Amino acid sequence: MAASHIFVFALLLAFFSFAFASDPSPLQDFCIADKTSQVFINGVACKDPKLVTANDFTFSGLDKAGDTSNKPGFVANLVTVDLFPGLNTYGMSVERLDFAPKGLNSPHTHPRATELLTVLEGSLYVGFVTTDSKLFSKVMNKGDVFVFPVGLVHFQYNFGDENVVAFSVLSSQNPGVVRVADSLFGSNPSISDDVLAKAFMLNKNTVDYLQSQF
Repeated sequence: MAASHIFVFALLLAFFSFAFASDPSPLQDFCIADKTSQVFINGVACKDPKLVTANDFTFSGLDKAGDTSNKPGFVANLVTVDLFPGLNTYGMSVERLDFAPKGLNSPHTHPRATELLTVLEGSLYVGFVTTDSKLFSKVMNKGDVFVFPVGLVHFQYNFGDENVVAFSVLSSQNPGVVRVADSLFGSNPSISDDVLAKAFMLNKNTVDYLQSQF
């Protein structure tokens, strides 16, 4: 990744860590997540500080492009506290997004996080929908930054013929992802045909077809 890209990404991290972190603030210098703990708390228990090393504050791999040879033409490498224990209690996570030409990050929400996205290579059509069904959308080019408010449905689409790379910072160590179509038509067990047919004003055969795609 070019030095300029790393600089932009570092700025995003710094901005989010001080301005938008939504998880509880830390009460000590650090609280490295202890994945072996059997204690159930709202978050992750702390590793013994005496056992912490510099490696606990490091994550590698976001320089590598993801495999977009799938149906959506899109892949995300979301780094939460589960992958990077050093994020624990800091109210943030990071994500690399790779788009093939015409690739789509389908409409989804992050129930626990605001997302700040910057385009590093190419252009994206992005947008979100408010609770009163108003769409805010824009074409984003290299170096542009867009914010998606917490909990609102949003998307990103590569309308061009070149690959696109973007990075996001999210204001939770565990932001969650709820994909609209997957949740409604691919739930287990399935939502009743009657419910989906009425909600989307479709016939049941169409609902059955859509469910079969997930």
